[in-house]
Amino acid sequence: MISNSILQTTIDGIKSISRVDLCVLDAAGKVVAKTFDETRANVADAVAFINSQADSQAVNGCQFFKVLEDNSLEYVVLVQGASDEAHMIGKMATFQIQNLMIAYKERFDKDNYIKNLLLDNLLRVDMYTRAEKLHIDTDVKRLVYIIETKREKDTNALEIVKTLYAGKSRDFITAVDEKSIILVKEVKGTETYAELDKTAEVIVDMLNTEAMSSAHVAYGTVVNDIREVSRSYKEAKMALDVGKIFYSNRNVVGYGRLGIGRIIYQLPIPLCQMFIKEIFGEITPDDFDDEMLSTINKFFENSLNVSETSRQLYIHRNTLVYRLDKLQKMTGLDIRVFDDAITLKIALMVVKYMKYMESKDTF
Repeated sequence: MISNSILQTTIDGIKSISRVDLCVLDAAGKVVAKTFDETRANVADAVAFINSQADSQAVNGCQFFKVLEDNSLEYVVLVQGASDEAHMIGKMATFQIQNLMIAYKERFDKDNYIKNLLLDNLLRVDMYTRAEKLHIDTDVKRLVYIIETKREKDTNALEIVKTLYAGKSRDFITAVDEKSIILVKEVKGTETYAELDKTAEVIVDMLNTEAMSSAHVAYGTVVNDIREVSRSYKEAKMALDVGKIFYSNRNVVGYGRLGIGRIIYQLPIPLCQMFIKEIFGEITPDDFDDEMLSTINKFFENSLNVSETSRQLYIHRNTLVYRLDKLQKMTGLDIRVFDDAITLKIALMVVKYMKYMESKDTF
């Protein structure tokens, strides 16, 4: 259904050109748009016209025209005047509104198609036949972005993203839930993942400034065929989750850059529990105080460099060595040795993953 504001804009434009007053009524005889105020006298005539078999009719100095969709009445166009010119303007207005309905229906059908495509709800044969009917290319490169804001049902953010891509008819913007906005973007053959990363950063910056909304963007990998779009969507969903667990300081996360976090995310919880027990024994990472955790994290950030870590922590080198020795006594791991450092790094990531999954189950 066309919005009333679009209908009002349409008949306002027709009146400004023709200087003839018009009114549009819905199938129940209710006025939805008008260019003149006194319409009450015409409503009864419109209702009688709706119930008649005629497609057009002249009554009491006005002309009425039916706007049909699939042989079903959608609107009635009323034009003031009994002249041939008024009749022609009424026919033109009817034609314009019918074309608007076709365009809106196609847009709705495309949105519905993209949603089903993302959710993998289409058979392959339907996927291609419906794409052909909707004039959607099936063999171009595409990428799926998921944009998540802090507020649910953030219509303002959705409108800003739509505005950003308004002139790009080969890109699709939709939503499959209340928490996120989905952009299915066509990718040029020369675009690199670094450029696609910048696209995500532009979206984040735009939402931060225009919608005053903190946003996170995740994206999948580039796919070459329409049947693979759902895979890119699933990858983007995983990237969004993995980003929340391991890379919470990043606003943009790409599936191809998840690293070891992607592997940990797919581990079953019982296996994780067994691994943590083997590494830490009776203690847990929760037994580490803030000082120890900040020391470990800073040591990893500086690629196991003792001098640089002590400088950034504003402590003496010997103090750092003392803390690392203390950690070794607690866990049996000397993170100055690469293999032990990798083991502890993975173990801490596994603990983060387990806590995230536990919080999801609780929620």
